[in-house]
Amino acid sequence: MKTTWNQHIVKKNNKALVLQTIIEQAPVSRADVALSLGLNKGTVSSLVNELIHEELVFESGPGESSGGRRPVLLLFNREAAYSIGIDIGVNYLLGLLTDLQGNIIQRAHLDYDDLPCQEIIQLVKEMIRSLLAQAPSSPYGVVGIGIGVPGIVDMEGKVLLAPNLGWKNVQLKTEIEREFQLPVIIDNEANAGAYGEMRFGAGKETDNLVYISAGIGIGVGMILQGSLYRGSNGFSGELGHMVIESNGKECRCGSKGCWELYASEQALLKEARSSALLPSSGKELSLEKLIQFAHAQDQATIQLFDKIGFYLGIGINNILNGLNPQTVIIGNRLALAHQWLGKPIEQVIRSQTLSFHQEHVQLKFSDLSYYSTALGIAAFSAENFLTQDQSSKS
Repeated sequence: MKTTWNQHIVKKNNKALVLQTIIEQAPVSRADVALSLGLNKGTVSSLVNELIHEELVFESGPGESSGGRRPVLLLFNREAAYSIGIDIGVNYLLGLLTDLQGNIIQRAHLDYDDLPCQEIIQLVKEMIRSLLAQAPSSPYGVVGIGIGVPGIVDMEGKVLLAPNLGWKNVQLKTEIEREFQLPVIIDNEANAGAYGEMRFGAGKETDNLVYISAGIGIGVGMILQGSLYRGSNGFSGELGHMVIESNGKECRCGSKGCWELYASEQALLKEARSSALLPSSGKELSLEKLIQFAHAQDQATIQLFDKIGFYLGIGINNILNGLNPQTVIIGNRLALAHQWLGKPIEQVIRSQTLSFHQEHVQLKFSDLSYYSTALGIAAFSAENFLTQDQSSKS
């Protein structure tokens, strides 16, 4: 009997559900998958056999019997393929090679300062080549590349504006796809970071979270009702350019008084370099050195972190009053200084946030440090591969 288009779609959707159930519940039997999804056992068995043939699923030893024959347990083959995630920071590149469940296989890191667009893209290509060369042998190889960018990205993967990089209208997706002949996903780095935290980090237990990527600039990613919120045109999350000081400092975006000018790593370093009270000053200062000073109980450094924490709290207060999330997660580089930032942030929230927004909200610092974006964008690429029907390519 000829299969209709609708039957094909139903089968594809059911197959995706079966695979997702195995990923989430493994080790699991065919019967338990059928019970969990409410599907016919024969249908599930047939779909599982396809997934085994495609090397996405494999059988392990028998499980516990509930009275009859011991069931054969199914496991997801997380090493069937690999994904690359690249986080383009204002002054660094971070690259990860992950398996299909987000386990880090290889990592790469590179610092730079004030490089033009094409030089950064060339470094991205070199990092991708290096990670590709280190990928273990697998049935499908590297199946996708994800890149997080600190700026506004359209639905076609074009970087419309990244003020802190000085980028405008950069066709990044097109260039990387042409170079590597692999599927490429480009997204805002805070969106990817929010997704990384929901999948692998401090947001695993919540459906409503706000992720604050606090690096040289500030970006915000939002998970609302379990889904990444992108806005009507995909441009949500630019809350680093929320004005918190009217007629304040001038920002690269063209506005004045933006949040990231007062509460970011760039604000921290600018204040530190202008201070005569710190143990060291000048261009050699870094976040890591300031953390060392704070560990040594240098009071001027601790007061500087307190000031940055206060301004972080001002922006977070606005987010809490506006969105009422369950969890706020602070990630990226400033999360390294959580020991000194947490208290001033909490003080602002206690004094300024509406009481009913304070009652159930959790303020957390990232479990993933500054890996959130690279893990999240690599997961986008892995999931893009897993939602495709591999049987048509077998």
